[in-house]
Amino acid sequence: MSMHTMSLGQQSRLLGRYLLLMFIACIFIFPIVFMMMSSLKPDFQLLSDTASIRAFLPVGDISLDNYRAAFDRAPIGLFIFNSIFITATTLLLSLFLASVAAFSFVFIDWRGKSFVLAIVVATYILPFETVAVPLLLLVNKLPWLSSEGVTWGWLNSYQVQIIPWVVRALEIFLFVQYFKDLPKDLVEAARVDGASWFQIYYKIVMPLSGPVIATVAILKFLEMYNNQFIWPTMVVQEEGYRPIMVGLQYFFQLNTPWGEVMAYLTIITLPVLVFYLALQRAFIASIASTGVKG
Repeated sequence: MSMHTMSLGQQSRLLGRYLLLMFIACIFIFPIVFMMMSSLKPDFQLLSDTASIRAFLPVGDISLDNYRAAFDRAPIGLFIFNSIFITATTLLLSLFLASVAAFSFVFIDWRGKSFVLAIVVATYILPFETVAVPLLLLVNKLPWLSSEGVTWGWLNSYQVQIIPWVVRALEIFLFVQYFKDLPKDLVEAARVDGASWFQIYYKIVMPLSGPVIATVAILKFLEMYNNQFIWPTMVVQEEGYRPIMVGLQYFFQLNTPWGEVMAYLTIITLPVLVFYLALQRAFIASIASTGVKG
């Protein structure tokens, strides 16, 4: 329906809807704009501009000094590498293992799978705080490996930040919901032709699952990237394994350099924005096709 064929009332409602959506978008965008603009200003100007619209504008003494100072204060390059490595490794393992588990729940008949799926989904209601201490005690007791004088343990390592978060109930649930809507005739025909379950998984099911793969990838990326503070603080004391979120501790001292903090937060935010913008169309398509909200 074009604007010319719409009644005045319909045009007014449509205009009001767009204005409401723009207002909601501004609520989410303004903090990011404020953070980025503040990262370019010295502290005295940053604090004085917060009382006016200048806080959202690139005006005044603009420079990249805060970014240079932030890189001098903390090994940001190392922290970014650690965060990206931990997040990417966990993401790839999660996509594979969660999709395989969901495939077995949907397409393979085995006794008790509905009960097992219910237990898996029920674990999603458990907050991390309830399992943090037991999980810490568990990884502390896991065996350490040594070879030629080199010792690998679980504390102060990458694996302690990856393996506990490889598969969560939400990822399995999303794959299950999507796989249920796929045509079963394709799977049955492939079985008749002699295809193995794994061949059906990677040649038929996964090529049709682009939207849900993008959804799980975005949610898992956000979960792993944003939650790299409490658990790494508990299990990692060596600087070489710390993710970027833990690096915030380098900036909060007696006199907090707020410009450097804003620069550091901007650096943290950019990978999330780039990753989401790259996959947003597939993410929206998955929401539309599966009915998953949030």
